[in-house]
Amino acid sequence: MDILDQLSEVLESRKGGNPESSYVAALFEQGLGAILGKVEEESAETIEAALSGDNDRLIHETADLWFHSMVMLSYRGLGPRQVIQELSRRFGVSGLVEKAGRSD
Repeated sequence: MDILDQLSEVLESRKGGNPESSYVAALFEQGLGAILGKVEEESAETIEAALSGDNDRLIHETADLWFHSMVMLSYRGLGPRQVIQELSRRFGVSGLVEKAGRSD
């Protein structure tokens, strides 16, 4: 089991937990809007870190972004395995070809 699976299990265990003692339980209780707000905030901070040239800060902010993205997935009943499967499906396919084949 890798760290993404471990984190996914912890996030699932926080659903319905005490929001006074768990940050993740508090996010789940606040709902999708609050979770998306954190994803948006962490996205901006990741971009700022990339532009700053500080690699340590970039890694830190990317970890925050991944964490909050996983909270978002968990809220919707999804996990890292579905994302990994989608990345695997795309592997070896030109990004231009993959994008052209989308219906969105």
